[in-house]
Amino acid sequence: MKIKHLAFALSLSMISLHGIGQTVEQKLDRAFQVLSNDPQAKYALTSLCVLDANTGKIVFGRNENTGLATASTLKTITAATAYSLLGKDFRYQTTLAYSGKVNNGVLQGDLIIIGGGDPTLGSSRYAQQKENMVLNQWVKVIKEAGINKIDGRVIGDDGAWGSSATPEGWTWQDMGNYYGAAPSALSWRENQFDIKLRANTRQNQAVSLTGVVPAMPYLQVVNELTTGAQGTGDNAYAFLPPLSRIAYLRGTWGLGIQKSGISVALPDPAYDAAYRLQDTLKRLGITAGEVTTSRQLLADKLPLPVVSQQLNTITSPSLSEIIYWFNKKSINLYGENLIRTLAWKAGKPATTANGIEELITYWTKKGLDKNALNMIDGSGLSPANRVTSYAMASILFHAQQEDWFADFYKSLPINNGMQLKSGSIKDVSAYAGYYTNAAGKKYVVVININNYTGSGINKKLFKTLDALK
Repeated sequence: MKIKHLAFALSLSMISLHGIGQTVEQKLDRAFQVLSNDPQAKYALTSLCVLDANTGKIVFGRNENTGLATASTLKTITAATAYSLLGKDFRYQTTLAYSGKVNNGVLQGDLIIIGGGDPTLGSSRYAQQKENMVLNQWVKVIKEAGINKIDGRVIGDDGAWGSSATPEGWTWQDMGNYYGAAPSALSWRENQFDIKLRANTRQNQAVSLTGVVPAMPYLQVVNELTTGAQGTGDNAYAFLPPLSRIAYLRGTWGLGIQKSGISVALPDPAYDAAYRLQDTLKRLGITAGEVTTSRQLLADKLPLPVVSQQLNTITSPSLSEIIYWFNKKSINLYGENLIRTLAWKAGKPATTANGIEELITYWTKKGLDKNALNMIDGSGLSPANRVTSYAMASILFHAQQEDWFADFYKSLPINNGMQLKSGSIKDVSAYAGYYTNAAGKKYVVVININNYTGSGINKKLFKTLDALK
């Protein structure tokens, strides 16, 4: 018995001492093998790239040169490029103006909101950008101009970026929901609104639509939702393409769900911004003509009004403030607006493709292989993105040398005790960022798995990264 006890004690000692004396590379290799052999990864492609944050040399790499769907870790590349090409103090501007002239308190012309690409206009995240603050500011300058009535229209001018909206590669299921809100030169309230819902008391019965916030009388909502089983939660989707006036709600809303509803993509933010201003003026006794957009005027082959007077310019928060929320809350809209801004700033048509071209050109000059950056959008929402883990890690390494790095680093969420941006779309989970261990050793980390099965994969990714601790 004593011999058996001694053998057992020795085996425990061997287990407890396992890993002592191993290099970080050996620990990562063992951890990666465990992940790769996991049943959830049987049909998956998994990549891990760890760089020495001081030298940029590869500490560990597996499938690091294979292009994978990135999900929202792509935002780290978009953010780093925006910092580099726009500058951390870059700000957008939105202008309120009018055409024609003011005569005896009557504006004989149109009131025009001219979008300049600001994705934060009307956002509740910034004190000066909140919807009520913006509307009050506009009303104030309209009154100061002596305008008591508007004979013309209220126009939301989103023409600065042309007629394209949703990036190519986005799925039909995504684009009607808040996280699939399309970019616009005149964004408003982060291009989303809320639909309030209440489940029936029995499964497979109709779900009640209790409200739309804010009220949108110009939009028809067709509710085809049914009540799901207890505990199934939110499986409700809005099918609402850009510029549409009809939204279809499909899927299930589970019994016992605690949420009050879903957030939906605003189909025409330029129109809604103009509508809110017209409605606010109406409540204050200042009447105006119809609401329209520059896009609609062009579609109707009507001339755009010529601005005769600017009334007000609203300046956005700085790029650093925008990127803070872009990464912290993974706001896809910000990424798509930033990508288009890269093209616009370069004097090109502000399309997603042109913005990505500017991004790839910049990093190619830094020594990256352009073929390692096969990007479709700026947010990572498209499942068609294909970026290598080594390319992403290399960009993160370069970022450390820039004067904006402290702000960029602060924008990355904390995951598993590491400064890591997460990414998740269907069957894709990824993390990218930085880690400093207890000994002060710094690493750049990118881990990505595509086509895994089941749920709970993130814990296994974290277990792999724990080899750095």
